Amino acid sequence: MSVSDGSDLYVLPEMWSTGFATLPEGIAHQEEHNDALRWMRQKATEKQCAICGSLAVHLPDGTYRNRHYFIDGRNHHEVFYDKHHLFTYGGENKYYTAGQQHTIVEYEGFRILLLTCYDLRFPCWSRYADEREYDAIVVVANWPESRQSAWHILTRARAIENQAYLVGVNRVGDDEYSHYVGDSCVIDPIGRTLGQCRQDQAEVLTVDLSLEELHRRRSKFRVLEDRD
Repeated sequence: MSVSDGSDLYVLPEMWSTGFATLPEGIAHQEEHNDALRWMRQKATEKQCAICGSLAVHLPDGTYRNRHYFIDGRNHHEVFYDKHHLFTYGGENKYYTAGQQHTIVEYEGFRILLLTCYDLRFPCWSRYADEREYDAIVVVANWPESRQSAWHILTRARAIENQAYLVGVNRVGDDEYSHYVGDSCVIDPIGRTLGQCRQDQAEVLTVDLSLEELHRRRSKFRVLEDRD
């Protein structure tokens, strides 16, 4: 993934167009009428890149989903992941339906596991396994400042235990419930920080990921071969 103004992958936060909204009515539109989704598709095609981030969507069956889209404008491919661990503390489970499937997308040689916010707290769900082999985790979030220490620890933990890169993108700003400081980061497979946004700053971070380096580390220190 190249370091340049024309990056290969752009990552946006959870519910990036609205902020985290427990009540979906009025903000969760069906896919064919969703302006934010239309914008993602248009920009991915224009820039010949991939764009990912989550949106609240209303499905034809009447359910609401917190849907993490991965739109590959370079290869004309699109997949999504429906958030599995709904944030019951904030009432998300009362209005949204949880997804039941993992999503791993292949892009530019990388196999990428998609996660959304609260999923980060559940290591079994994101565990590297025979049926879930991947090279990087992308987690998009609305993670409040009051639990920022958990964000810092869990992003590193998920990277280390799965010997994978982790890209964590968190929002900044305020809503009626919380203050968000961002602290978006890119972590390498041994838990080192490759890049990190300044707190309380809306800014762009660009990082180069090396698949060759990932393979070198995994072949030298074969942790994944001893997994349960």
